Amino acid sequence: MTDQITHRAFFGDGEHAFCLTDPMLAELEKITGLGVGALYLQLVGMACSATVLREIIRLGLIGGGTSPEDAMRLCDAYASNRPLAETFPLAFDIMEARWTGLKADKAAA
Repeated sequence: MTDQITHRAFFGDGEHAFCLTDPMLAELEKITGLGVGALYLQLVGMACSATVLREIIRLGLIGGGTSPEDAMRLCDAYASNRPLAETFPLAFDIMEARWTGLKADKAAA
């Protein structure tokens, strides 16, 4: 059950579910060459690349049920060439949901 680690947020054209499932975390680690702990520390320290932010969003969309093609399309349209102040909070919230889980009231919303 992924309810406790699924973040829901408006992105691009509407509300979407984002979830870094185990396979999506493995893919993120493969793409970045970093373990999930190192990635999380980079996010907390605001020391990650724009590519990492985009990949967290893309893989979170896929883990949340969006097709890989639609996830790529959404990221191309709404996460590429955008201010990092727009993409960072979403990427952080996606990773934070996986790291700490959502509180019951947020998961129910």
